[in-house]
Amino acid sequence: MRGLSDGRRLGVELGKSVVFQESNRETRVDVKESVRGQTIFIIQTIPRDVNTAIMELLVMAYALKTSCAKNIIGVIPYFPYSKQCKMRKRGSIVCKLLASMLAKAGLSHIITMDLHQKEIQGFFSFPVDNLRASPFLIQYIQEEIPDYRNAIIVAKSPAAAKRAQSYAERLRLGLAVIHGEAQCSESDMADGRHSPPCVRNTTGHTGLELPSGKQQAPFPGIELPIMMAKEKPPITVVGDVGGRIAIIVDDIIDDVGDFVAAAEILKERGAYKIYIMATHGLLSAEAPRLIEESAIDEVVVTNTVPHEVQKLQCPKIKTVDVSMILAEAIRRIHNGESMAYLFRNITVDD
Repeated sequence: MRGLSDGRRLGVELGKSVVFQESNRETRVDVKESVRGQTIFIIQTIPRDVNTAIMELLVMAYALKTSCAKNIIGVIPYFPYSKQCKMRKRGSIVCKLLASMLAKAGLSHIITMDLHQKEIQGFFSFPVDNLRASPFLIQYIQEEIPDYRNAIIVAKSPAAAKRAQSYAERLRLGLAVIHGEAQCSESDMADGRHSPPCVRNTTGHTGLELPSGKQQAPFPGIELPIMMAKEKPPITVVGDVGGRIAIIVDDIIDDVGDFVAAAEILKERGAYKIYIMATHGLLSAEAPRLIEESAIDEVVVTNTVPHEVQKLQCPKIKTVDVSMILAEAIRRIHNGESMAYLFRNITVDD
């Protein structure tokens, strides 16, 4: 759907190609026209089957590379695996792996929107244009939320405070932050290898002994300071939300448990309407049902990720179309024009 929308906006037809899966689930791509010496834009949204979509993108890029395309540019509105951009326990930084795979497949440029962490751009060996959805969401707030001047922007965790502050400053509204033990513990495992152990060994360690032909002389063992366990305070709302419209802003809404819990807290503190504004509406698993049964009045997301089925299940979900900015980015890159216009009035924290 996004590819058709962008094609119509640019006044061009989509290229002729076929992408399908063999009976053994292998992905096959067949390019139906010559691409020699041309600049090709691959538009790839990420549906429920993330891994299949990634494989289609890689195989398509490689097919175009071997067909002598001049430039291969990926338009990926929601970049998958962007949450796996930090080391977690003994895992891996999968986002960096995916960036390397895309470069190896032949991509030379990527257009995406609201990366989970802006530092992800450093994983790539080629240019990345990280567009922002905030102008569209701010416009929705101003045009579709009655009495938005009586609203307050809310960050559902301290980690989201910078994004919320950016919205609050542009809308000339107040800011509130939810802090406490009910929040997601994503940052708790930023490194998380849990080594060395959290408690000091008290079993009388005398040091390490080095084997030698002479008398063995132990040297003192290394004693590490006691590492205090992290403990979150009771949940609090920093800021007055009583009698106000609460607008929670974030980049991704997937598992909605945190948002539902935040909405209940805000209701208890006196907010009379609660909106959720997010760029990427993944809305996995039971998200539509939980939203419908919660204190949330409306969830507003962009169409970077297909969510038509979720909208049928929950009428509270609304969509903002961002195909306009993606189409304009494609046009400017193709014509060699500056991208600065698309980032006007965009702050670093946005």
